[in-house]
Amino acid sequence: MGNTESVSVQKRLARFRPEERPVVEGVFDKLQGGGGPSGAPGKTPAGNTLTLEMLQSSMGSVAPESMVRRVYQCMCSIDPGLAAPPAAGRSSSSAASGVGREQLVIFLADTLRGTAEERAPLVRAMAQRGAGPVTVVPCEQVAEFLEDLICTVVQIVVHRGRLQAWEPERMGDGSLGVRLLAEHICSELKPSDQGCDDSCLEDWLFRIPQVSLYLEMLVSEGLDVSLSGRPAPTLLPPCRDTPWKDLRCLLDLPSLMFLAPQLPDSYSAPWRLVFSTQLHGESFSRMVTGLTKCGPTLLLIRDTKGHIFGGFASHAWELRPKFQGDSRCFLFTVFPRLRVYTATGYNEHFMYLNQNQQTMPNGLGMGGQHGYFGLWLDSDFGRGHSRARPRCTTYGSPQLSEEEDFSLDSVEVWAVGKPPEPQEGEEGQGKKSILDMDPEVQAMMEMTGKTLHSQGLREPEEDQ
Repeated sequence: MGNTESVSVQKRLARFRPEERPVVEGVFDKLQGGGGPSGAPGKTPAGNTLTLEMLQSSMGSVAPESMVRRVYQCMCSIDPGLAAPPAAGRSSSSAASGVGREQLVIFLADTLRGTAEERAPLVRAMAQRGAGPVTVVPCEQVAEFLEDLICTVVQIVVHRGRLQAWEPERMGDGSLGVRLLAEHICSELKPSDQGCDDSCLEDWLFRIPQVSLYLEMLVSEGLDVSLSGRPAPTLLPPCRDTPWKDLRCLLDLPSLMFLAPQLPDSYSAPWRLVFSTQLHGESFSRMVTGLTKCGPTLLLIRDTKGHIFGGFASHAWELRPKFQGDSRCFLFTVFPRLRVYTATGYNEHFMYLNQNQQTMPNGLGMGGQHGYFGLWLDSDFGRGHSRARPRCTTYGSPQLSEEEDFSLDSVEVWAVGKPPEPQEGEEGQGKKSILDMDPEVQAMMEMTGKTLHSQGLREPEEDQ
C-alpha cells in the first residue's frame, strides 16, 4: 500500500467508530471467500483483487445482475490517489484487473458515510453505460441506474422479511411501480444541456435523501456490512387486519414506499383497510362509515380508464356541508405518474363531505370549489370529477383522472393514523361503553330500559 493511498484510506476509515473499522476492513477478505479451511485470511486465484464473480456471489440474492455490474464498474473506476472516480473515468482495463482493497474501502466509506459531493461521482460511475472517460451522463442513464437500485431495495425488503404484513402478490405490478418511482425521483434532476455532471448529481443527492438511503441499503445489505447503531431502515408502514385473500390492492410496494413518507406519522401508524369496493360493494354510505371516526385516511381511486389517484385527509372526516381539514392534506397520483400536490395556501377548501341534503352538493370533495373540485366523488357512487383549469386552487394539482368527468372502477380507504380521542362524555371517555361492561350488567341495563319504556317513564332531566 503506497503512502498516498494509505492516507486516503485512513481518512475514510476515520469516519467510522473504532468498533466499526474492523468490519469495514474485513469486507474485502469476506468477499474473497473469508479464509481457507484453517480460517486464515483467504488467498484466491485473483490474488489481491476482487472479481465480478465474487461480487455476484455476495450480492446476487438481493440485486439484479445489472446492478452488480454497476457496482463493480464503479469500484474499478475509483482511483485511490484521488479517492473518487475521476471526472474523466479510468480506462476499461482497470475493470479487467479487478477491485483492490483500497478501492473497496473508499467505495464503502463514501456510500455509507459520504457527503453528497462524494457520492455524486459514484452515482455517475454506476449510471454510465460501459467504461471509458465520461464526465456527463444522460438523464435516461441515471433513470436506468435508479430502476436497478429501486428494484434491489424492493428485493431486500421482500427477501429480508421486512414487508410489515403487506403481501406483494396481492398488490399492484411491482415492476411498473419501480419505473414510476424512478421517473418521479429523476424528475427532480436539474441537468445541463449536455446531461448530468457531478455538480448536478450532487445537488440532486442533497435534495432527494431517498437516493442516498437506497444506496446505503444496497451496500450494507448486498455486501453484508453490519455497523453498530445502524438499524435497518423502515420503508413500509405496518399493515393491520387486512383480508388479503379477497383483496387486490391498488398500490404496489414502490408506490407505497413513495406515499408513506408523505404522511405526518410516516411509518409509525399502522395502515388499516376500512373500505374497499371489492369487499364492501359500491356504496357511498358504507364508504362514509369507513371514513368517519377513523382518524387520518388515505383515499385511493381507480377510474375506468386505468388512472389511479386519491387524497390524504389529515384528520377524521365529518358529515357536514362545510369545508374542513388543514394544510397537511394533499392530493396525489399513482398512475400514470407518481406525484403529490400539497396545499397552496390560496384557500382552505381541503375536505368536504356531505350526504342527503337538498341545498348543498352531496358527495366527497377535496380542493377547489363546489362544482369544480380537484377531486370529487358523487354520493350517487360510481361517478366523479377532477376539474382543474389549469390547476386546482387549493392543491395546485392538475386533472387527476384521464377524463374530467370519470367513472369509478374501484375505491379503497385506508386509515393511516391514530383514531381521534373520544370527547368528554363520549364512549370511552369518562364512562364505559355498554359493550365494555359485564354481560350480566348489560342484560340488566337493557331489561331496565325496556321496562321504563313500556311504562312511559323518562329520566328526571327530561321531565324538566
